[in-house]
Amino acid sequence: MSGVIRHVTITGRVQGVGYRAWVHENANARGLEGWVRNRRDGSVEAVFAGPENIVADMIKACGRGPSSARVDNVQADAGTSDLLNLRGAGERFAFLPTV
Repeated sequence: MSGVIRHVTITGRVQGVGYRAWVHENANARGLEGWVRNRRDGSVEAVFAGPENIVADMIKACGRGPSSARVDNVQADAGTSDLLNLRGAGERFAFLPTV
């Protein structure tokens, strides 16, 4: 993996509206590595890794999400390879269990 890693938390009405599936589809379409999961507090958490401009575009898209979502906030911070490696071996972009 070359580029950047970003750890992203999305809040609003983002669970029960297909948000994780939307993230998975859009990240794969952009060729990004990483993962997405729900959090028990109602937010969605993701890690995106890849070229800086493509990761930034994905984060921007997360502010819109699927049409059934209502995004209140997208918090993006520097990520780490340890976070990226929470996905299973051989997975490019994964769904992780809720935490």
